[in-house]
Amino acid sequence: MSDWNADASRDLMSLGGRLAMLTRGEGSWVWDADDKRYLDFLGGIAVNCLGHAHPVFVEAVSTQAATLSHVSNYFATPAQLEIAARLKRLAGTGERGRVYLANSGTEANETAIKLARLHGARFAERGERVRTRIVVVEGAFHGRTMGTLSLTPKAAYRDPFLPAIPDVVTVEQSIESLDAAFADGDIAAMIVEPIQGEAGVVEMPDGFLARARALTAEHDALLILDEVQTGSGRTGEWFAFQREGVIPDAVTVAKSIGAGFPLGALITFAAASDLFYPGTHNSTFGGNPLASAVANAVLGFIEDEHVLDNVVARGDELRTAVEELPQVTGTTGAGLLIGIRLRDPIAAQVRAAAHEHGLIINAPTPDVIRIAPAYTIGDAEVQEFLTRFGAALADVAASASTQETLV
Repeated sequence: MSDWNADASRDLMSLGGRLAMLTRGEGSWVWDADDKRYLDFLGGIAVNCLGHAHPVFVEAVSTQAATLSHVSNYFATPAQLEIAARLKRLAGTGERGRVYLANSGTEANETAIKLARLHGARFAERGERVRTRIVVVEGAFHGRTMGTLSLTPKAAYRDPFLPAIPDVVTVEQSIESLDAAFADGDIAAMIVEPIQGEAGVVEMPDGFLARARALTAEHDALLILDEVQTGSGRTGEWFAFQREGVIPDAVTVAKSIGAGFPLGALITFAAASDLFYPGTHNSTFGGNPLASAVANAVLGFIEDEHVLDNVVARGDELRTAVEELPQVTGTTGAGLLIGIRLRDPIAAQVRAAAHEHGLIINAPTPDVIRIAPAYTIGDAEVQEFLTRFGAALADVAASASTQETLV
């Protein structure tokens, strides 16, 4: 077999190290080029909600690929109409809701930026100044394109590509900071993640989303929720905003919606559904029949088999068990999006040790491990995770003890 790492270095853009070359997967397990088996508890970063090679996914891809895979956006297809209606129903938009189908979460969020601009432009129709300001939250991650990067206030991601799009206002994760931002007025929209995955599975403070909803309504601004990571059932509800009792003007979703097949969406509510008009946005591949059919099959299976009950139960089980392990100080998140908070900034070492033990997790911050396993995990996968994760923690603790002895 060729040296895959050398091949990757020669042929791929240098955008980050690759831990292994994975060649196949089944359920919650994947195998690398050396036939080493790994328990996948990251799920392609909250994507593989049914695990790998699930029969529902495989059948949907095969059947639709043999029927109709792509047509231009000059045409509609049955699968496209079905997924749009399904997303409206699951999100609870009512009849006025509308759906735009994209290819990724970043594209869905780019569309949300344009939605905000269209809303802000309407103020000129009544003789007021056009609004362009968008409020985002400290720690947010909304994507890596120029537009979404402008909404991502992390210097390491954003600063190499400055100047960003203007008029983005960053608030702290507090109601006081939120109030202060809206006191200045002229806000077109606020875009916020109910749970910030890339920041280390950080939940918004109690009452934060409700206050954001009240302020945006009071100031005639849009409330747009980025549920790329939390949507499609990841938290145990179809959307995290349903846990909060908040109704947004729009929500973006991707990742788990296609269980590994690229698809994203912007779902609008009420008057926000009237903002786009012909010529203002579109996509060559967005809503293609293949992606739409897969998403319908995946979401239909989750719904028909009551899989979200397992998401809630296994999430509770994992949090309870993990919090008893050494070095763990607590957990955050909901359902099967879980942040494991560590006593010391050793997350990178724990991730590396877990990899050696055949466990895939990741370390979004120095003191947090993030897991986002398949919705279908059972007793065997939970126990394997606890065994391997516990071994990784023990390895890191032993290494630290050795270093202290040497010093």
